[in-house]
Amino acid sequence: MPIAFALAAVAIVFSYYLWGPGALNILVSATWGTMNNFVIIAIPLFIFMAYILQKTNVVEDLYDTFYKWSGPLRGGLAIATILVGAILGAVSGVVAAGVIGLGLIGLPQMLKHGYNRRGALSAILGGGTLGQLIPPSTNMILYGVVTGVSIGGLFAGGISAGVVLATFYIIYVFVRGLIDPDFAPALPADERATWKEKFISLKNVLLPALLIVIVLGTILLGVASPTEAAAFGAGGALFVALIKWRLTWRIVYDTCHETLSVTAMVGWMMIGASAFGSVFSGLGGNALVADFAMNMPGGPNMVFVVAAVFIFLMGMFLEPGAVIFLAVPIIAPILVTQGFDPLWIGLVVNVILQSAYISPPFGFSLFYLKGCTPPSIDIVEIYKACVPLLFLQAACVVIIFLFPDIVLWLPRYLFNL
Repeated sequence: MPIAFALAAVAIVFSYYLWGPGALNILVSATWGTMNNFVIIAIPLFIFMAYILQKTNVVEDLYDTFYKWSGPLRGGLAIATILVGAILGAVSGVVAAGVIGLGLIGLPQMLKHGYNRRGALSAILGGGTLGQLIPPSTNMILYGVVTGVSIGGLFAGGISAGVVLATFYIIYVFVRGLIDPDFAPALPADERATWKEKFISLKNVLLPALLIVIVLGTILLGVASPTEAAAFGAGGALFVALIKWRLTWRIVYDTCHETLSVTAMVGWMMIGASAFGSVFSGLGGNALVADFAMNMPGGPNMVFVVAAVFIFLMGMFLEPGAVIFLAVPIIAPILVTQGFDPLWIGLVVNVILQSAYISPPFGFSLFYLKGCTPPSIDIVEIYKACVPLLFLQAACVVIIFLFPDIVLWLPRYLFNL
């Protein structure tokens, strides 16, 4: 059953039977308060931008460029996959577009050149899901809407967090390639690009890089709000497609249809979660959880560990947006009372939510990837491929916990947060 309607149904039934018909007004007020938010307009705009870039083969162009530059390295194709995923994250923020695009383009190339199949799947899952963390991220927008934390600050910190996580992925691939040459071999000498071909291929990066500057630069410099920057990005994606002579009415139609579909899903989820959260809070659920956390042995650090594990476990079964609406309103205030920085909490939560996309049994990216792989690759093999990534993401959380300035220095520099 769709999570949005399950949450809304629970809220309606409990409020009606506990407080009477008049209590349904609480749900209407909660829904209106959530949806009547200008920032949310950024979500369909960023989704639109992602689908335009995917359907006009910008992903393929980027992969071709990084493929030529990193091919001579051990694990070069996997490294190219991760780097392209990071750039796609910086121009779209939609995980589905990244995973499916890399799965269709990168996986055949890696398998053709003898890569370990599980390692190739790991590279696609890791690179494709970086869009959840590297801004503009739709989950960061949702987090900012729910908590009131600066979305610009989350975007600035997300750059550092995304770079750290991408670096972990690349180091893993490179080291595994050195230890086991069969895991991720280098391209044969006769298939490597010449220096001339490498430099010519850089033109494929130029327009996406300009799009990144337009979207992120305007937000980080305070020139535009996230919503205005999203509008710039959507218009910029259309311009890029037009420049490349790849924009057709069919692409525009399909993009609008898919954008509306995904946006409607997010919107209904927000409605269901806000209704559920209102009833849960009205019954004293938030106070109960807060009281439990305050009396937990081990102090603030133990509270953080329990909160992190709780979010991870929820992410195994729920879509990350649902986790934000359900868990964050309860957990974030408790961690703030324990002395943790609100912006830092948001960044750590988003790093943990990265694992929600790839953790069995219901990680969305696992199914995105299964949908674009050959029949010989079953879902169990994809499950196994995600295990190294989960350990790398846990290591990233530990690093950010021990050295919070890694993700806070840029927001503090830009926004004095």
